[in-house]
Amino acid sequence: MTIYFLAKYLHVLGAIVILGTGTGIAFFMLMAHRTGDVSFIARTAAVVVIADMLFTLSAVILQPVSGGLLMMLSATSFTERWLMVSLALYVLAGVFWIPVIFMQIEMRDLARIAEQKREPLPPRYFALFRRWVWFGIPGFGSVVIILWLMIAKPI
Repeated sequence: MTIYFLAKYLHVLGAIVILGTGTGIAFFMLMAHRTGDVSFIARTAAVVVIADMLFTLSAVILQPVSGGLLMMLSATSFTERWLMVSLALYVLAGVFWIPVIFMQIEMRDLARIAEQKREPLPPRYFALFRRWVWFGIPGFGSVVIILWLMIAKPI
């Protein structure tokens, strides 16, 4: 096994983890939200925050490291258009993902408080959830486009 193969494997694995965790988090948060069950939402949001920190964050850190190593080993230039677009989209995804982390933490905390007080979710939770959805679309969409650019290198 070569260093290039290992770097490529880790890079693809990182992309899989980002997409898979992102899809899973979105699905489970949406399904919990749709139940309206405060306890279920609180428990789901707690797990989502852990998953995002454990899996997504690890992969987000791995991607530029493995990508930089791949560039170095393959003599790929930063000036290749597919790479410049991919890097710009990676930054864009981060601009949307970082606030989402804090939204998830606050939604979790609001749901926990509502559960403890045996109250309905406050309006702030619903505002955060709507914003979470709207931030997720460009954040996740950017990652999907990056994956396509990584594979196709069309430009």
